[in-house]
Amino acid sequence: MAIGKLEVVLVGAKGLDNTDFLNNMDPYVILTCRSQEKKSSVASGKGSEPEWNETFVFSISEGVEELFLKIMDSDSVGEDDFVGEAKIAIEPVLSEGSIPTTCYNVVKDEEYCGEIRVGLTFTPEANKQQMCLNAKQVHDVWNILRGIVKKKALADGKSHLIDVKHQSIDQFPVPQ
Repeated sequence: MAIGKLEVVLVGAKGLDNTDFLNNMDPYVILTCRSQEKKSSVASGKGSEPEWNETFVFSISEGVEELFLKIMDSDSVGEDDFVGEAKIAIEPVLSEGSIPTTCYNVVKDEEYCGEIRVGLTFTPEANKQQMCLNAKQVHDVWNILRGIVKKKALADGKSHLIDVKHQSIDQFPVPQ
């Protein structure tokens, strides 16, 4: 069950260890939130100071604790090189709603190897409890209005017409 949407703004990185010896590396990021995976564009030739300024949206469900960012160096020959990774705890953005662009440590083999800048925004989805509360409030207003109209109708001698409307109002279930 989704509890909301997490918007991730991947801004850039700095101080990354260059995995290419002859050229500037071509970094990109694989963003993973549970089973959802997104990939940034390749910052061709940007080396250890890439800028992406890209936005990604993830559906967040209960129990999600971290967003993983894996920085890779795109190579035209052979496999892409692993540059480093960052783990971002989700709980602060769930409680705050948004975290402005912040630098997170990039590590490789448990050693610092640069920083990645990311902004986070969480938008909760309306849950059933909130919708029931709103439906109950609407029903309460209907009851108040029905009582006012019924009293006026009885004073005007039009109770039959109000009874028909009264039945249509009661057809709506009252949320518990």
